[in-house]
Amino acid sequence: MESRVRDLCLQLYQIGALKFGDFKMKVGVNSPVYFDLRMMISYPTVMESLSNLLWDFAKSEGVECDVVCGVPYTALPLATLIAVKADLPMLIRRKEAKDYGTKKLIEGVYSKDDLCIIFEDVVTTGSSILETVNDLKHEGLVVKEVVAVLDREQGGIGNLARQGISLKPLMTLTQILRHLKAAGKIDDNTINRIQTYVQQNQLDPRGEPIKSEEESRLELSFSARADKAQHVVAARLLRLMERKQSLLCVAADVSTSQQLLDLAEAVGPHVALLKTHADIITDWSPNVALQLASLAKQHDFLIMEDRKFADIGHTTGLQYSLVRPWADLVTVHGLPGDGLLQGIQAEIAKYPESPRGVVPIAQLSCSGNLITPQYTKSVMRQATSFPQLIVGFVCQSPDVVVSPGLLQLTPGVSLAESTDTLGQQYNSPLAVVCERGADLAIVGRAIVSADDPAHAALKYKTLLWEAYQQRVNSQAVRED
Repeated sequence: MESRVRDLCLQLYQIGALKFGDFKMKVGVNSPVYFDLRMMISYPTVMESLSNLLWDFAKSEGVECDVVCGVPYTALPLATLIAVKADLPMLIRRKEAKDYGTKKLIEGVYSKDDLCIIFEDVVTTGSSILETVNDLKHEGLVVKEVVAVLDREQGGIGNLARQGISLKPLMTLTQILRHLKAAGKIDDNTINRIQTYVQQNQLDPRGEPIKSEEESRLELSFSARADKAQHVVAARLLRLMERKQSLLCVAADVSTSQQLLDLAEAVGPHVALLKTHADIITDWSPNVALQLASLAKQHDFLIMEDRKFADIGHTTGLQYSLVRPWADLVTVHGLPGDGLLQGIQAEIAKYPESPRGVVPIAQLSCSGNLITPQYTKSVMRQATSFPQLIVGFVCQSPDVVVSPGLLQLTPGVSLAESTDTLGQQYNSPLAVVCERGADLAIVGRAIVSADDPAHAALKYKTLLWEAYQQRVNSQAVRED
């Protein structure tokens, strides 16, 4: 196997798939080495050799699977050749669902609980793999292992391991450098420059530097994370969640004040957060807000008005002034930029005795939404610019919320994983906490429309807390 890997390294070097110089990477940092394996599609002999070697390596590692899937797009031809050689069904994961035809995100024939092996070309942070894993798991497939051509040794293997995914690389950057030096293709200066670069650029799934001294939020209890929170409302909410043993946020999508207050009374003992839409309450008034705030104090929960502010800073400040007296948190879109946050921050600063926080929308749970990975990263960076304003993010992926002092709020939770007629996608309590990394799971119709909302809320609260304990305990075991 080692000699075949060496010969492959030289082949890739000869066709220009291995480059040395100064290159801008997808994650935003410059690198002295670049692996452009897309070149191989013009060299069928090299592509066939690589796919054969990759499959033989996978078998030697004891990999088992029912179906195969290549991470789009460079790994797709490799996965195709492997599927043909191994006589295995292949799946294709689209980067975005079609808005016509079947509207599928995963193409191919498969069954729920099929074991899927993912093939990838080059792994840096593992973010593309995690996106593929999440989409496959959403369709009921089981994913445990990834076989890659190359691990750049910049944090990907650890990032994947923290999500329960085992990375098996055919080659590492260190091995490639060794083979190329032995063949006289690179010198010691090149190797030293690359090794220094790798050591100084260990990256998390977002492409941000890994802080080795900082524990993952998924490994810590809520009370431990409260001590790390920069925002007073984030710390308060984390301690409340630990105290009530609740990750439950109920989305109070009702249309009258009486329905809202009755729901708050029923679910109040079980929730950490109540999410409101004041603008759909037909008889909303300041008195309703006062009664709701009184119930929040009585039952020990916070209120988040899901207003999704998305205007210029001045206008947003005026809009927010009507919400600030009674809502601990509000949601916002990042599209208007920092001006929106500055408008809210200025309004909050007028009332230092009443701390308030903001939760930006980094990702959406509805299919066909227009949020891109680049937009999500831009929203995430706002947490650095406004640490005394932002409490967490509404998102679907654990990669968005890295700091232990911030919270991940994830909507689309139901005991039965499904999609409704309007494109809302649902995940189970276990999946949303353990796989998607939610700290607060937002449950709407499953509780609001239940015959007994209090009983339904208690059920979800119990299941979510059990999932949280499983998450923390499994992370601890993995570290040991």
